[in-house]
Amino acid sequence: MTNTPARTRVAARPVEHKSTEPASPIVRTEPVLSSPLSTGVLIIAVLAVIGALYFAKEVVLPIALAIVLKLLLQPILDFLCNRLRLPTALAALVLICGLFAAIGAVAFSISGPASGWIEKVPQVLPTLKQKLVILRQPIDYMQSAFKEIQDVATPAPLGKTPPAVAIKEQSEVASKLAFGTLAVMSRLLATMVILFFLLAAGDRLLRGFIEVLPTFADKRQAADIASEIQHQIGGYLITISLMNLGVGVVAGLAMWACGLGDPILWGALACLLNYIPILGPLTGIGIFLVAGTVTLDWPWQALLPAACYTMIHIAEGEIITPMLLAKRFTLNPVLVIISLFFWHFVWGIPGALLAVPLLAMFKIICDRVEPLKPVGHIVGA
Repeated sequence: MTNTPARTRVAARPVEHKSTEPASPIVRTEPVLSSPLSTGVLIIAVLAVIGALYFAKEVVLPIALAIVLKLLLQPILDFLCNRLRLPTALAALVLICGLFAAIGAVAFSISGPASGWIEKVPQVLPTLKQKLVILRQPIDYMQSAFKEIQDVATPAPLGKTPPAVAIKEQSEVASKLAFGTLAVMSRLLATMVILFFLLAAGDRLLRGFIEVLPTFADKRQAADIASEIQHQIGGYLITISLMNLGVGVVAGLAMWACGLGDPILWGALACLLNYIPILGPLTGIGIFLVAGTVTLDWPWQALLPAACYTMIHIAEGEIITPMLLAKRFTLNPVLVIISLFFWHFVWGIPGALLAVPLLAMFKIICDRVEPLKPVGHIVGA
C-alpha cells in the first residue's frame, strides 16, 4: 500500500518524447522594400528600364517582334522539320519567304483601295457637316481651328511666294512620308533577320542560357518557364490569329454587302484592329461609322456598316473568344488597358500589338517564380 502513491505519481507524469531530428534554425528575413533607400533604388531601376526601352526601341522592338513571331511560327516549323524532314535552316527560310509573300500580297491588294479612300479625306468634314446637322457647331469649330492653324503655319504670301511655299510643304510631306516608310521597312527587315536566326538556332540559344544557371533547380525552373511560354503563348497567338482572320473575312463580306465595297481593305483593317483588345474594336467602330456616313445615304444605310461590325465583334468577343481561351489563361482587364497605353507610349502601334502577349509572358513568369506569385495572381485576377 505504501508504493501505490509513488506509482500513481509516476504514471500521472506526462511522458516527454525527445525528437531525434535537429531543430531547424529560425531565419529572420527582412522585407525587400524595408527601407526608403531600397524603394528609391527600385523606382530608379524601373524608370531606367522604361527609358532604355523607349530610347532603344529601334533595337529592342525588332527583337520583341521576332520573339513573338517565333512563338507563333514554332508549331509550323516543328511540322516542317518533323513531318516533312526539312533541315531547320531551310524550314526557317521557307517560313520567312512565306511571311514576306503574305505581307506583300496583302499590301499590294489594299494599296489601291487605301489610296482611293485617302483621297476622300478632304471631303470628310464637309460631308459630315452636311449629313450630321446636330453636330454642325462642333464641325464648324474644327474647321475654323484647322484654318487658324494653317494661317499661323503659313506666312502671308508676297508676289510669287505661294507656289514656292506650296511646293515646300508638299516636299516636306513627301519627305516625312518617305522617311516613315523607310523606317517601317528597316524595322521589318531587322525583325525578319532576327526571326530567321531565332527559328534556325533558337533552341541552341535557350539551351546555352539554361546551361549557365548555377543550380539544377534553376535549370529546371527556366526550362519549365520556356516550355510554358511556348505552349501557352504560342497556342494563344495561333488561336487569336485564326479568330482575327475569320473576323476579317466576315467583316469584309459584311462591308461589301452594306455597300462600302473594297472588302479586302476592310477585312484587313478589321483583322489588324482585332489584335488590340478593347481599343482596336472601338477604333474600328469609329472608322466604319465615318466611312458609312461619307459614302452611304443617311441615316440608316450609313449606320449599317458600324452596326454590322459591332455585332461581329460582340459575337467574337463575348461568345467565341471565352469558349476558346478561357481555359488557357485570363488577364485582368484593367491591367490589359494599362499595358496597352504603356506599350503604345513606349513603342507606338507595334507596342500596342505586343501588349497582351508581353503581359501574358509576364504572368507565366510570375506564376513560376515563388516570390512573384502574388503579382501573377493580381495579373490574372
